[in-house]
Amino acid sequence: MDGHGRMRSLVLVLGAAIFAIVPGHAQDAASGEKIFAQCKACHQIGENAKNAVGPVLNGLFGRQAGMIEGYSYSPANKNSGITWDEETFREYIKDPKAKIPGTKMTFPGLKDPKQIDDVVAYLKQFDSTGKKKGAGTIPAGRKFAKVQ
Repeated sequence: MDGHGRMRSLVLVLGAAIFAIVPGHAQDAASGEKIFAQCKACHQIGENAKNAVGPVLNGLFGRQAGMIEGYSYSPANKNSGITWDEETFREYIKDPKAKIPGTKMTFPGLKDPKQIDDVVAYLKQFDSTGKKKGAGTIPAGRKFAKVQ
């Protein structure tokens, strides 16, 4: 292989490595919180969240659809067989009625993949009790100052 061929191979390998490292969209929970403001008309999240027009969204990922106690789900949601994960939620929030025909959710959907990524990042912060995951922990590399 001549010098030109080696250079071309190196460029291809480095280019592939960059695509493997850089995600399509970085998730931004702060942006997701702002986007979630439109969801607050029906849904609550956080420590004091209660079912409203829509169910509480605490601990959404890993939960079966139609299972929050005290919320009156549509038969379509109850019988969907869905366990919420990121991919299923992305499909649902893009077009709820297409993912679960017969759902009560009237929201037309988020179409922008970056906005969906950000909402996912925001929702993932909350455990099933509504506490933010990692709240009260010290970020890696940080220490509290000693008080004397």
